[in-house]
Amino acid sequence: MADTKTKIKGVFVELLKIKPEELKDDLNLSDSIGVDSTEMVEAVIALGKAFSINLNAKDITKFMTINDIEKVISSKISVK
Repeated sequence: MADTKTKIKGVFVELLKIKPEELKDDLNLSDSIGVDSTEMVEAVIALGKAFSINLNAKDITKFMTINDIEKVISSKISVK
């Protein structure tokens, strides 16, 4: 099974139609690749399905980088 970070990147690659190498773990998603609020909501929905977890609006505010997203998702997976 793919690790968490690889799975997260896969969701963004598919959703935004970008190359995987454009996603750097510690770069701000909105600044570096131009993710807007609508795309982020779509990503949260897709990530929730991909990991079978519930993500909410509060979680979105923490989603600045791939590393940030991984921390939030990992914490939710460990709680399950």
